[in-house]
Amino acid sequence: MTQDELKTLVGQAALNYVTPGSIVGVGTGSTVDKFIDALAASGMAIAGAVSSSQRSTERMRGLGIKILEAAEVTSLPVYIDGADEIDQAGTMIKGGGAALTREKIVADLAERFVCIADESKLVPVLGGFPLPVEVIPMAAAQIARRFAAMGGQATLRAGCVTDNGCQILDVRGLQIREPAAFEAEVSQWPGVVTVGVFARNRASVCLLGTAEGVRTLDFTA
Repeated sequence: MTQDELKTLVGQAALNYVTPGSIVGVGTGSTVDKFIDALAASGMAIAGAVSSSQRSTERMRGLGIKILEAAEVTSLPVYIDGADEIDQAGTMIKGGGAALTREKIVADLAERFVCIADESKLVPVLGGFPLPVEVIPMAAAQIARRFAAMGGQATLRAGCVTDNGCQILDVRGLQIREPAAFEAEVSQWPGVVTVGVFARNRASVCLLGTAEGVRTLDFTA
């Protein structure tokens, strides 16, 4: 199966985690696009969706899905999103689509995070994918120097301005063996808006697209 077919497979499988009549948290990216399309095609009636990006908002509105602001809800039963990398504990690197801050906000509202990804995203140690970090522009050079002291090489993502008006640093050369501690430390650096390690808001379940079908990884046990 092609990577696109695997994404379609897990996007469809994620419908099993959506309760009719509920509000759904919806992430960002090409795999999430497949879920949005599957949700619209299913005819399932939901109360609305809280979106993590303008991209997903526009796609859902175009398909007739009602959009709610995060401020309008106090909790969500489920958040559906992809990942750039995910490890065997459900910790992820996210932010390849530059929506990591809003993704983390919506994920924090959710009782369950369902990650949808193809099997290439499952890794033993996070860090092979360049780590996205959303930063205040004034602090970008200072934060890059801090990553250099860790052994990482941080570069500004060319031409990228986030939905929040900030910049993205992509950090290469890291092996993130203690994701929770790493996330907690980097999140405190002045000028960091969000680091793309999702340890505090890790996945509850991952639906992994493989040549043999959808493999379910449950991280709640």
